[in-house]
Amino acid sequence: MAVQEILNDLNIQYIEVKLGYVNFPKSLTELETLKFKDKLEELGFELLNDKRMKLIEQIKNEIIKIVHHHEKAEQIGNLTQHLPNVIGHSYSSLSKLFSEIEGTTIEKYVILQKIEKAKELIFYAELSISEIAYQLNYSSSQHFSRQFKSITGLTPSEFSKKKKIGRNPISEV
Repeated sequence: MAVQEILNDLNIQYIEVKLGYVNFPKSLTELETLKFKDKLEELGFELLNDKRMKLIEQIKNEIIKIVHHHEKAEQIGNLTQHLPNVIGHSYSSLSKLFSEIEGTTIEKYVILQKIEKAKELIFYAELSISEIAYQLNYSSSQHFSRQFKSITGLTPSEFSKKKKIGRNPISEV
């Protein structure tokens, strides 16, 4: 909504605005691009016009959407097929680019997102550890617990008892 407001204020036409993406009917002029970039930066956003950075943002946004907002656990374990279908590049090229730019693998990024989602689910105490493991597509609650501890230093039960431990914003994972 903030990006739409900026575009409307600057009288820049757009087709659609999605998380991390704006579709324009025509290329922006250099002046429009500079004004748009400045307004975005005032709100703490960044204009990504490098194609490689756009792909990285698409990958991250799709992973966040699947892990944090999707109810089908099998999608989490099916990224090697899902990402190429959505983004339009082979998984191996996406994986290589992601590792090169981010310094970590897509798989490790997914694990970090799953752990952040698990922290949220544990914090609200609506699901058991087994249900959380299932929802996040872990093969077992033991595997989930081991991975949770390796990332956070605490077991899910210990984390649950220390609810004051902060969670990381999704964008900082």
